[in-house]
Amino acid sequence: MKGLRISRRSLLLGAGGAAVSELVAAPMTSKAGEKIVVVGAGVFGTWTAHHLQQQGHKVTLIDAWGPAHSRASSGGESRLTRAAYGKDAIYTRMAMDSLPQWQALSAVSGLPILIQCGILFFFPTDEPYVADSIAAHRELDHRTNVIRQAEMAAKFPMIDFDGVRVGLYEPDFGALMARRSVLTLVDRFVKAGGTYTKGFVNALDMTISGLTDVQLSSGERVAGDRFVFACGPWLPKMFPDVVGPRILPTRQEVFYFAPPPGDRRFLPAAMPGWADFNGGDIFYGFPDLETRGVKIAHDQHGVEVDPDTQSRRPTEAALAEIVAYRDRRFPALKGAQLIGAEVCQYENSSNGDFLIDLHPNLPNALLLGGGSGHGFKHGPEVGRYAAARLMGSAKIEPRFSLATKSESHHREVH
Repeated sequence: MKGLRISRRSLLLGAGGAAVSELVAAPMTSKAGEKIVVVGAGVFGTWTAHHLQQQGHKVTLIDAWGPAHSRASSGGESRLTRAAYGKDAIYTRMAMDSLPQWQALSAVSGLPILIQCGILFFFPTDEPYVADSIAAHRELDHRTNVIRQAEMAAKFPMIDFDGVRVGLYEPDFGALMARRSVLTLVDRFVKAGGTYTKGFVNALDMTISGLTDVQLSSGERVAGDRFVFACGPWLPKMFPDVVGPRILPTRQEVFYFAPPPGDRRFLPAAMPGWADFNGGDIFYGFPDLETRGVKIAHDQHGVEVDPDTQSRRPTEAALAEIVAYRDRRFPALKGAQLIGAEVCQYENSSNGDFLIDLHPNLPNALLLGGGSGHGFKHGPEVGRYAAARLMGSAKIEPRFSLATKSESHHREVH
């Protein structure tokens, strides 16, 4: 298959130029120059602020604790970026369209944001997810290698592929340095004339025609013509009647282990980011990025939590589960020292699709969330679509609508 073609022009366009994805019907130049307030400086909010700024709007970005802070879904060290999504080709397209924008940001960040170590998904059977991913990648001219157990074992000797039949290897993708990327984007947003304010929104002022301003706990009012609420796991708390249980924050724990001293097999030059589909019980992880340690996590949705009050201490039960998996799949890490752990949360929508839709009673306010554990990689294109949706120039994607979100949860996107 042919590889993903990335030219200098596409890098410049991905950095915020005039490229238009399939989700955007037309440029937004006719409505430029409005005052727009974006609440939430995670990956969705910051990329939305960036794209709105690139269209000439005066944008204020607000966050209660700071960009990609430690309790945010966009906090932490690293995120996978990949284009394998089975039958959900919409996310394949968004991941591919986001990749040049991540590359452009990484090129100007000083320290790398995108680490192109490749991504390996592996499966016990030739299941439909594999065939559907391959079909989508062929249609979009995306370079993916289909590899069998013996080839995987030879190429990636740090992993024990017992019980594995087939793998999908995407060499153009890899790991994103999460907190660094958001901080870099906010820094460039401010240097380009945007306003960032640390503040907690505790009230909304509205008229019959829509929202007029947000009130901060400091007493300050921030007025705008339009508003975006990209509040991650706090979105259901801010709009309990409209969003409420349609987005469910769940507890997730990740662990870092020290590789053997001098062992180069776990460096990103040798080891890919990976996901073991494990009969539907998915584990995933990263190589030793920037000497942080080898990261391993379980993709199973944890218990429902409140992001303001949940304990950030890892549990012995979760660690024991990861250690048992680690010792089976990574025998060279058996007995490896635990050198770090994080407790974060997913913000799961009812079906795994994003929520990018106007508030039903506030026509100038956009609700943006439901990253559902897979959203970070799509930040650039989520931001582009959200900006267009806010300004009325988007080709509306029904899957992102509020109407498709229910109070009954059944994950459909992996």
